[in-house]
Amino acid sequence: MSQIPVEDQVAMTMNNDEIADATSESNPVDSCSDDFEFFTKIGLTKLQEPSLEHTIIKASFCTGIGDQSELAKKINIVAIHKNSHSSRSREARADSFQVFAKAVADKCGGDANLKYGWYGASRNEICEIVMHGFSWCNTAAGNRYSISLSPAKFAFDSVLSSEADENGLRHVLLCRVILGKQEVLTANSNQFHPTSPEFDSGVDDLSAPRKYIVWSVYMNTHILPSYVISIKTPCLIGKKDYKEATYRKDERNSWSPGRSGNSRPVRKKDSSRHLLVLVSFRALMSDYRRMKVAAAAAAKAKQELQKAVDAEIGGL
Repeated sequence: MSQIPVEDQVAMTMNNDEIADATSESNPVDSCSDDFEFFTKIGLTKLQEPSLEHTIIKASFCTGIGDQSELAKKINIVAIHKNSHSSRSREARADSFQVFAKAVADKCGGDANLKYGWYGASRNEICEIVMHGFSWCNTAAGNRYSISLSPAKFAFDSVLSSEADENGLRHVLLCRVILGKQEVLTANSNQFHPTSPEFDSGVDDLSAPRKYIVWSVYMNTHILPSYVISIKTPCLIGKKDYKEATYRKDERNSWSPGRSGNSRPVRKKDSSRHLLVLVSFRALMSDYRRMKVAAAAAAKAKQELQKAVDAEIGGL
C-alpha cells in the first residue's frame, strides 16, 4: 500500500477535525531541552518540527485560530511536547481510556465519538494534570462539576483561558476525549453526571459545539492528555487585540443559559477570571446554605430528643 503524503493526511485531518492517534508510534523526538525542563522532568518528550505529528498538530492549531487572520500571524508555536505515558500511573490511565472508549462504543452502536479538545491553563496546572489527572480544583476547568474543552477547530478559545508564564509563553493542552452521545447543557450548570444512562457527555450546542463538557465523574476516564503546545502571544499581553479577539462576532459566541451556539452572540464585559470567581463563590454559598440547613435540622432533632428524654425521666 502506498504511503499517503503528509499534506494529504493533514488535509484529511482538518476535514474530520481529527489528528493522528496520540497512542500511536511517534516520530523521533528530542527530549533534552533546557528551555522546557519543567516538561521533560515530568516525562514529556519534545516533537521534532519535521515530524508528521508536529506537522498535523501545528496545522490543527493554526486552523483553530484562523491561519489567515492577522492575529494568527502574531502567534508563534515555540514547541510541542507529547505525553508518552511513561510512568505506570499514566500508562494505567491510558489503558483505562481505551477500555472506556470500547465500552462507550459498544453502547453507542460501535462509535465512541472520539474527538480532540483543547484545554488552556497555567503551566503549573497543565503539569499537574499530566502527572496526576484532572481535578475539580483546576482553576481553568470552568466549574467544580465538569471540565470544558474547546473543539479542535476552536483552539483560540483555549488560548484565552491560558496564562503566560515567567518567560511570556502560554501553554495549551490537547486531549483525546470520549464524547459518546451528548446532551445539551446550559452555562454554569451544576450537573455532575448524565441525566440518564443514554448520555455520555455534555455540549453547549449539538449542531455547532463550542464546548465539549465532561462531567467530574468521567474527567479522568474520558479525557486523555496527549500533547502540550507552547506558544508566544505578544498580541495578548496588555493590548487591545485581546478584547478584539474575545469579542469578534464572527468567531466567538457567548454561551449563556438557554441560548444555543447559533443564537446572537452576547458581549461580556467581565473577564473569564471574574466569571470563574463568581461561579466558585456561588458554589461555595450553595454549599454553605446546605450546611446551614443541615445544622439547623440537627439542632432541632437534638432538642426533640432532649424533650423525649426529660419526659421519660419525669415519668419515673
